[in-house]
Amino acid sequence: MIGKKEGGNIMKTGRNDPCWCGSHKKYKVCHLAYDEKLERMKKDGILVPPHKIIKNPEQIEGIREAGKLNTAVLDLVAEHIKEGMNTEEINLLVHEYTIKHGGIPAPFHYKGFPKSVCTSINDEVCHGIPDKNRILQNGDIINVDVTTILNGYYADASRMFCIGEVSEEAKKLVDVTKECLDAGLAAVKAWGYLGDVGEAVNTLAKQNGYAVVEEIGGHGVGLAFHEEPYVCHVGKKDTGMLLVPGMVFTIEPMINAGKRQVYQDEDNGWTIYTEDGSLSAQWEYTVAITENGVEVLTR
Repeated sequence: MIGKKEGGNIMKTGRNDPCWCGSHKKYKVCHLAYDEKLERMKKDGILVPPHKIIKNPEQIEGIREAGKLNTAVLDLVAEHIKEGMNTEEINLLVHEYTIKHGGIPAPFHYKGFPKSVCTSINDEVCHGIPDKNRILQNGDIINVDVTTILNGYYADASRMFCIGEVSEEAKKLVDVTKECLDAGLAAVKAWGYLGDVGEAVNTLAKQNGYAVVEEIGGHGVGLAFHEEPYVCHVGKKDTGMLLVPGMVFTIEPMINAGKRQVYQDEDNGWTIYTEDGSLSAQWEYTVAITENGVEVLTR
């Protein structure tokens, strides 16, 4: 699911105090050098992440475990999704499997969302609501967006599925959107910038004649469904929030075959559509930046 922009700042901690990250180590041997580096960068006008979104190794492990269940749910959907299936059946698969394995489907009743998964078909950009009367047809493309809570930790990912024989236009959009996601992932590195991700995604999408949705995007995740930062999939290299070890967020570009403009369903208050009726596709990973590199926690 989708996040929104927020702000934040860095707190001060004594050298011999427990580190603010919850590692149980003294601050001076944990995040002191990190904070000093960020303070210098902040003075240079760089947007630095707030402490509240930095995860310690124990928390990342918890998100990793939630990610394993989240990936298993999407694997289950991949095994069963087919022409003639209704989207409420997908919802039941997701809900029952998640509960059976000790998890909670995060979308269920989130701000009033009525189902356990988002199912967005063709010109639906995101937040499609499962419905027993919505039958998957030959030629449809569908995004299935799953977010799982396990032991209080959140993981979020989505995949595209082609139903039956889809058009070359639809297949290309699905494939290029996945390539855009992977290009965004390749741009993530510690001490890089969030704008690097947006530039990588948008450049590849434009090269293929597509448009990137800008009003909605990725988000921090892990201890809550939606955290900072907001991840825009249109950006400029070396701009935006600094990327540092301990950050966990989603990359989830929504790519339209036509124009980028979208609108929200006035009746259900959730589903987002392309304004011009063109096809839209989306893939999503949850990624963590660690001291050892970048890790995909669920895909």
